[in-house]
Amino acid sequence: MASLPIDTAKFTGIICAVPPAPRIANRETGQLRVDRDTGKTVYQVGLCLMAGSSADVVNVSVAGEPAGVQLGMPVAVRDLVATPWENDGRHGVAFRAAEIRPLSAPAGKGAAQ
Repeated sequence: MASLPIDTAKFTGIICAVPPAPRIANRETGQLRVDRDTGKTVYQVGLCLMAGSSADVVNVSVAGEPAGVQLGMPVAVRDLVATPWENDGRHGVAFRAAEIRPLSAPAGKGAAQ
C-alpha cells in the first residue's frame, strides 16, 4: 500500500511519550530489525501528537538511534509517513520517520555562555 505523508507542522506539539528502543525482528533469537536501505538498527519511539484539544500516542519507527531523545521531551519529526497494512485478517497503520530529534538541544559542556 502507498505511504501517506503527514504534515507535522499542523500539530501544536510533539512529545516523546515512550523513549527510543530497538525493534526486535526475531523474538526467539533477539535479532534486531535493520533498515534495508541504510543497514542501521530500526528504533521505535512513542510520540504524543497534539492538535488543538486532542492528543494521540503513536509508535514511530526510525532508522538509527534518535540521539538525545528522552521521555517527556518535545521533538521534531522529519518526513513522517503513515502506511496502512493488512496481514492475515489483522490491520493497522504503521508510522515511520526519516528523523526524530530533540526540538532544541540542551546546553552542554563547552557551550557558549
